[in-house]
Amino acid sequence: MAEAEIAVVRRWFEEVWNNGRPEVMDDLLTADAPIYGVGSGGELVRGPAGFRPGYEQLKGAFPDIHFIINEAISERDLVALRWTARMTHTGGELGPPSNKTVTVTGMAFARVRDGKMVEGWNNWDMMGLMHAIGQSPHPAIIA
Repeated sequence: MAEAEIAVVRRWFEEVWNNGRPEVMDDLLTADAPIYGVGSGGELVRGPAGFRPGYEQLKGAFPDIHFIINEAISERDLVALRWTARMTHTGGELGPPSNKTVTVTGMAFARVRDGKMVEGWNNWDMMGLMHAIGQSPHPAIIA
């Protein structure tokens, strides 16, 4: 059964992110699923409607974003995976386009039931990404 749960999460990354098909979100994520680690300021988002604004911002800034699943395991209804994303900052959603190509790593966990994700946790290096494209949420410190 673990392969079926992993397949749902792999499909999310392949279809939604790599193929740029946000309409698939509704097929793979329940409407009320809490998703941790993607909202601004630690805000909890729920379901495709809550996830979509952040997705659109990231895809707008990095239209060519491509995820590779490095490793995925499943225990009961919980899938854990480690990923690498490569992308080029050509859109203006995260500051002026830098045209820099960056690589970011992260981890995701998803609870899968009946072929859909019902809960998700995400952890990735957003600060490193922002620094790589010349954007920082902190002003420069002058000694």
